[in-house]
Amino acid sequence: MQRLHLWLGLGVGLAYALIALSGSVLAFQQPWLRAAYPQLSTHALPDAAQRAAVLARIAGEWQPRGLRAADLPLAELPVWQLYFRDGTRRYLDPADGSLLLTRSRNGDTLQFLHYWHTHLLSGKRGEQVLGVIGWLALFLLVSGPLLWWPGRRHLLASLRPHAQPPTRRWASWHRGAGVLSLPLLVLVTLTGTLMIYGAGTAQLLRSAFGDPAKTPAPAALAARAVPIDWNAVLLAAQHAMPGAALHRIQLPAAGNAQVVIRAQAPGEWHPVGRSTIWLDPYTASVLASDDATRGGTGTRLNDAIYPLHSGRVGGWAWQLAVALSGLLPPFFVVTGFLFWRARKRRRG
Repeated sequence: MQRLHLWLGLGVGLAYALIALSGSVLAFQQPWLRAAYPQLSTHALPDAAQRAAVLARIAGEWQPRGLRAADLPLAELPVWQLYFRDGTRRYLDPADGSLLLTRSRNGDTLQFLHYWHTHLLSGKRGEQVLGVIGWLALFLLVSGPLLWWPGRRHLLASLRPHAQPPTRRWASWHRGAGVLSLPLLVLVTLTGTLMIYGAGTAQLLRSAFGDPAKTPAPAALAARAVPIDWNAVLLAAQHAMPGAALHRIQLPAAGNAQVVIRAQAPGEWHPVGRSTIWLDPYTASVLASDDATRGGTGTRLNDAIYPLHSGRVGGWAWQLAVALSGLLPPFFVVTGFLFWRARKRRRG
């Protein structure tokens, strides 16, 4: 196992380190975004009439151009954020819907790092490779302490750092940092790996804890040539889930004219929320709703994966811990390599 740990560490470890480094940056992507584009933070939140007018404009102007979903203006980012199928994001003035900014993977560092972190710049195939790297990285994290374990009597002594000789120095630094940071690294790496398998992870956790079936999405709704009262639609959604923050909206599409709103109910960790409201936009009536806080244990565990991985829960302390976890894999690659080189030189 020692030889396998070594060569996997030198090979897979490098990719793992680069993925982790990008995660350190992305742990603070909202502050980075506001710092890079200060024009996004200088707006007042829209009133109900302005929200309705901009939604009508988005539906007419942007929906036919590949719009996937839109985030409503909220205190953290008081502008409309539009997500497109090609990965582009556009930001609109909260009051009148005029275009403020367009970001793409090719011209925006945060967008590029996000695509690298989630897809290795290679779409679905890159995501699959990322999953394999995740499992191998977990093997490295677990096998390291198993190879090192000195027994209880010598535990503290074996964690003491050494300055010389080089083999002992690099081994002690690699070993000590790895053991002390193991719980944090396993949590962040495991949650990131499980996210890759999305629906499969959710189904596995729900089955493992015997959760009841989730509220199914209503049958597709046929489009109609009827004007939509967007203010009434939002009021109906808010009435269906009092106290929840309405975050993300999917507008009527060619194959299904429903409006689907993601909401964050009180007590939810997910920054966008996992609660869902389905509406008929023509009658401003609720077709179905699913309050994520009422889900079973498996559902709630699944909903916690993203906020735990991204540092979007627990305030600055957890955000800093997640950012720190991304700096540790590069440290392990460097100290592991230096230990291997020093030992090789000593052996001649």
